[in-house]
Amino acid sequence: MSRYPEIEPYDHGMLDVGDGNRVYWETSGNPRGRPALVLHGGPGSSAGPNLRRYFDPAAYRIVLLDQRGAGRSTPPASDPATDMRVNTTAHLLADLERLRAHLGIERWLVWGVSWGSVLGLRYAQTHPGVVSELVLTGVATGSHAEVDLLTRGLGNIFPEAHERFLAALPAGERDGNLAAAYNRLLESPDPEVRERAAKAWTDWETATIPAPPGSVARFQDPVFRRGFARTVTHYWGNDHFLGDGGAGDAEVVLRDAHLLEGVPGTLVQGSLDFGNLLGIVWRLHHAWPGSELTIVDEAGHDAGQAGDDALVAATDRYARHGG
Repeated sequence: MSRYPEIEPYDHGMLDVGDGNRVYWETSGNPRGRPALVLHGGPGSSAGPNLRRYFDPAAYRIVLLDQRGAGRSTPPASDPATDMRVNTTAHLLADLERLRAHLGIERWLVWGVSWGSVLGLRYAQTHPGVVSELVLTGVATGSHAEVDLLTRGLGNIFPEAHERFLAALPAGERDGNLAAAYNRLLESPDPEVRERAAKAWTDWETATIPAPPGSVARFQDPVFRRGFARTVTHYWGNDHFLGDGGAGDAEVVLRDAHLLEGVPGTLVQGSLDFGNLLGIVWRLHHAWPGSELTIVDEAGHDAGQAGDDALVAATDRYARHGG
């Protein structure tokens, strides 16, 4: 089984979500089909056309959006004048609800990759009855432990790349929250400081999380690179803005997994995804009644062809039988 052929949107627009932000959205497939929302990764990436191909266009009304500051949404995070204080998980969740109301959708399947899986999980937990099913890949939960692993723990596996990653920071910034330290550089008034930090951050990411060639190529674009690195470090440096700031909030998605009971879910994960070193997807699966987990052997964060097959099989099954 492979992904469906390429299709073009039949409608698109820019939704005013407040705070001076306008979010790009598009719909493709069957206007009367089962609604499905696609959440891209990053945070700070964008919804590329290949994401439409995980759905049968005859069965689904496929909704893609670029999250605040990303892709075609405005203002872009790459612009240092853009106010990132109004780009948090709470803002993104509110944007999803505005978009759902704008499109006249009552319930929708939510498909998410990487950061999109964090956002999708929290959306389902905080908006009961709105999410009919979840299909997630490159699964993460936004915990502090995951960020610490990806910014510091993997230094034991990639010591040379990590040495370069640390060397780009001032000496006094190398012992604390590395994402927050990088974000401070990316908020510098000096454009050269911002550019060096963005390149060092994306160099580390490509060294540790092998990605499809298209994703690596985007990091060669300095505008994309600045917006992406600024957004990722903004979220990672603040525990993804999850919870209300109390003790244990960094694990709020796992803590609240029981709230997903009644929401069917499919998790597709590469066996070599470094997030598995913490057992995150396994813990989530066992804490979420009604979820199913597919582990793809010898695959990383991008679960590859076998992962694509499992994701398409899941959306096909939900199209035929629902949850």
